[in-house]
Amino acid sequence: PKNLLTTTIADELRLSTNNKSTTIGIALKDRGSILPAGHTANAAYWMDDSLGYWVTSTYYMNALPTWVSAFNAKEKARNYLSANWNTLKPMETYTNSTADKNNFEGLYKGEKTNEFPHQTSSFTKASDVKRTPFGNDITLDFTKEAIKNYKLGKNGVTDFLAISLSSTDYVGHQFGINAIEIEDTYLRLDALVADFLSTLDKEIGKGNYTLFLTADHGAAHNPTFLIDQKVAAGYLNGAALKKSINEKAKASLGKNVIMDMGDNMIWLNDSLDEKLAMAFVKNELATVEEIQYVIESKNVNNETLPQTIKTLINNGYNAKRSGQLFYILKPAYIESYNNSTTGTTHGTWNPYDTHIPLIWFGNGIKKGKTLQTVHMTDIASTLANLLQIQVPNGNVGTCISEVLK
Repeated sequence: PKNLLTTTIADELRLSTNNKSTTIGIALKDRGSILPAGHTANAAYWMDDSLGYWVTSTYYMNALPTWVSAFNAKEKARNYLSANWNTLKPMETYTNSTADKNNFEGLYKGEKTNEFPHQTSSFTKASDVKRTPFGNDITLDFTKEAIKNYKLGKNGVTDFLAISLSSTDYVGHQFGINAIEIEDTYLRLDALVADFLSTLDKEIGKGNYTLFLTADHGAAHNPTFLIDQKVAAGYLNGAALKKSINEKAKASLGKNVIMDMGDNMIWLNDSLDEKLAMAFVKNELATVEEIQYVIESKNVNNETLPQTIKTLINNGYNAKRSGQLFYILKPAYIESYNNSTTGTTHGTWNPYDTHIPLIWFGNGIKKGKTLQTVHMTDIASTLANLLQIQVPNGNVGTCISEVLK
């Protein structure tokens, strides 16, 4: 949590109740667990990168609780993998997906085909359950145990449980958004969510909890798939571009000019004059066909680009962490660091990346829907109003008033 600059809604809940509230974060990914739970959480749990065990850190406790050790001893990750992965429903019913055999999807390590069934029993690392839909199963299995052992909802005050179901991300990266694999993952997730709601009804009681469901991002279509559909799309090899620019800089300036490059940002060599380095890189990027805009990060408002994009860049800019330059690819272009043309990724301003679901359910929530634009940052404000507590200390969102009764 030391990298988190603000409080979270879970932090504010703990502060408002003099730490009587219990707040827990659970996710396959460490960041998916730690960041929502915040600084003051009772615990954050995530899966290790080898045995498929649930772990935490000494920030929260010096030893795992007995119930966590007992859960790990069941070797559930390996058990889920041992069954292999076939489709939940008959193959012909997957009408929202492209054909199973195609050139757009990645391969699991050790497999010779990207078609079903996937031989997950041959995975060498139990933690690779993350990369299958069964990562969601084991996450909710663990969450149910956490609810019981922390007596969530039965402590006399409001408790907070932050869950991230990360296998959709792993499967999406591997196979892309049109794959039968991703459709199957969401069909399975739908059933898991239904079962989890039944657990909440049983353990907490209907009407005694509030739930919201959202996502951290969307994803692009696989560019090769789009090209086959005659849609403009493509790839940028970021590693090759960085190497090429640095080779030219060595010949011209005597040093590498780019220290790091990724997430649409470029960090310049701070041993060079910043203006000189910036001008050199901008000049090189201006000739790259796949790049639409190159922006000086701290000078965004003076750049010529749509206001919507300016706002998004400003929202994500931190002078002490961000690169000096920000580059934006053309729509439907993605960055590939290993020349892969399978699967997909995310991380852009485009609607396919930034349009995410938001569903509210349960205590204090009004039945209905809205077509107005709301933002991820509005969630914390809405929860703060529902809980009648302070919003997080860095919050820039506003309450979605039509959600609340």
